[in-house]
Amino acid sequence: MQTNMRREINEIPEAAARVLERQADAIAAAGKALKAADPRFFVTVARGSSDHAALFLKYAIELTAGRPVASLGPSLASIYSAKLKLDGAAAIAISQSGKSPDIVAMAKSTTDAGAISIALTNTIPSPLSEACSHPLDICAGPELSVAATKSYVNSIVAGLAILAEWTGDAALKNAVQALPEHLGKAITLDWSELISDLAEAKSLYVLGRGPGLAIASEAALKFKETSGLHAEAYSSAEVLHGPVALVGPTFPVIALAARDAAEQSVTGMADGLADKGAYACVTSAGAKSAKKLPFISTGHPTTDALALIVPFYGFVEAWSRARGLDPDKPVNLKKVTETR
Repeated sequence: MQTNMRREINEIPEAAARVLERQADAIAAAGKALKAADPRFFVTVARGSSDHAALFLKYAIELTAGRPVASLGPSLASIYSAKLKLDGAAAIAISQSGKSPDIVAMAKSTTDAGAISIALTNTIPSPLSEACSHPLDICAGPELSVAATKSYVNSIVAGLAILAEWTGDAALKNAVQALPEHLGKAITLDWSELISDLAEAKSLYVLGRGPGLAIASEAALKFKETSGLHAEAYSSAEVLHGPVALVGPTFPVIALAARDAAEQSVTGMADGLADKGAYACVTSAGAKSAKKLPFISTGHPTTDALALIVPFYGFVEAWSRARGLDPDKPVNLKKVTETR
């Protein structure tokens, strides 16, 4: 019997196409507002998978538009009642449900503080959409599995579309429009060899750099959610500053390399760890010692990174079932988390 998670993974290409088609006017309006305001910096508001989507957009904005992006702790508004000075800023708030009280409070605070605020949510109307000046429905459709998949991808797709509209970056705009096709190809990739390769693992690292680090962060969370496996995401550079001491034959490493300026660095780290006797695999054809995982080249470095999450989702869902678990019903978790 197919799980909800597997069905929702299969819906990712269709969901991506849906948001680009149905939200074209909202995407254009948000891009126009950003162009008119020319924000000096961005802030993001999110938790969990949505925060990993925000991290992806942080790198995309910094690399494409040259504006710095900072993540705001929602407790600044909900617990500490801090008054931030956000004149000349833009804010992106991301939430699948659109109703977590602390996310809503922080998003409203950014709007009240003078920022152009954009809500990326799968639920409109919702408290979050009402708290922001530019709400956008990510159109992922009903997501029944507790572990977010298509809503994570669509939050990034919507954010990238707004970024392309704002900056007028034709290459990024074309790459975003081509994403549904590339994500469809990514679904067919087979990472099932990892099921046996990681059978004895008790902990592991997922490595990346730039937008790939955001994908690594999401992958590490999905290991915890669906399989109860301790996994941590690190920059392939940061892992050298202490955490690498834990790596060995029973402490594997999955390195997520995109076709971007960091590919050689990420791949080199995976090769170096494999040479030292660790199990290491990487999404790069240039690997010499690490195991090569299949990937899709989208023709753009930013969308290349996003396409990496799709075969991972397929693998981790199958791995959870192979361990006798139900990826739809993670222990101690529920679909909508309301924090204050």
